[in-house]
Amino acid sequence: MLTGMTEDDWATVLRVFTASCSQRGAKGRNDRRFLEALHYFTVHNITWRALPERFGNWNSVWKRFWRLSRAGVFEVFFDTLAALSDTAHLAQMFDSTIVRAHVSAAGAKGGRAGRPWAAPVEASRPRSTSRPTGLAIHWAFT
Repeated sequence: MLTGMTEDDWATVLRVFTASCSQRGAKGRNDRRFLEALHYFTVHNITWRALPERFGNWNSVWKRFWRLSRAGVFEVFFDTLAALSDTAHLAQMFDSTIVRAHVSAAGAKGGRAGRPWAAPVEASRPRSTSRPTGLAIHWAFT
């Protein structure tokens, strides 16, 4: 796995992850394989179903991720890792809510300029007759 992490780094991460998780529930899971699966999922930008078999059943990985996310484990995990790091304050993250695309990124031309909502009443011609059709035809030929 191309994480750039040494075995000492993994030992620290696994110790913090184990401490962040609840002590209830099933034991004996391979936490490192689970974290490597999450890393692979995010780095390669794939769907859960596309996880390679070496990480186990994709549905089991997803269910564990979903349960831990709802329990707030990852917030505690990342906060604890950041507190242990000497360089965490140097890292910045871009949030998609503050990143804006250029106007031309949408691919459409202009806005509503030059397209009036309604024509002035005096200039518009009637779109229907006010008389019933039978009477209008009779009136036009008399």
